[in-house]
Amino acid sequence: MEASVIGDLLPRDRRREQPAIVVPATDRAMSYHDFFTNAYKSGNVLRFLGVREAATVAVDITPAPEPLLAFLGAAQLGAVTTFEPTSEARVTLVPVAEEAAYDLPPGAKLAVYGGPPESPATTHWEQEVWSENPGFPETPVDPNSPVVRADGKTYSHRDLLAAGDDVVDALALDGDSRLAIRTPLAAPATLVGLVAALAAEATAVLVGDSEQPVDADAALVAADVTAPEPVLVSVDAVSL
Repeated sequence: MEASVIGDLLPRDRRREQPAIVVPATDRAMSYHDFFTNAYKSGNVLRFLGVREAATVAVDITPAPEPLLAFLGAAQLGAVTTFEPTSEARVTLVPVAEEAAYDLPPGAKLAVYGGPPESPATTHWEQEVWSENPGFPETPVDPNSPVVRADGKTYSHRDLLAAGDDVVDALALDGDSRLAIRTPLAAPATLVGLVAALAAEATAVLVGDSEQPVDADAALVAADVTAPEPVLVSVDAVSL
């Protein structure tokens, strides 16, 4: 589909019951309807927590829907997501088991998912997302603005969308495809895989660097890695 920013991949008229994302390791899945709705809500929660254009959102690298929803929420606001802890982050999102490991500077907000936090100062992510408005107001975002930072580099909306189109073309993805994303969540290539799946209206199967067999017919893999899927594309072939 034609998109100039990441938020363009989330139109309300594409919400349906087909799985948008599957996480085999935790036996979790979300339909396009739920995934898009929670992406809108995630953006609203981040806005409430003070995230604005060019702000940084730091997200834990655990394979789960919540980090990806936080990325999509931040992208809709024109913010930058990093999968590396940083004192510059306006919001840091981690599993509840890691709450005690974070002592953030004044003005920074800690949010946890997977259960209620111990501290009343910590945001209970699922609770806030559940209670938020299921719509996201139109928010202008520059296609050339950074949307993710990793390994000291930043990548724009335009960068991720172009790389996602490369994956769609290389694997001939369509609405019936199931794309195994066999790269670590901290790698920008994982977000490229998500973008590709959303652009093609396919199902993203988040495998990480596991060799676990999954129900998928194509795969995005790290360099020099093989996988059981019949059609593969390496991140080396992606113009990111």
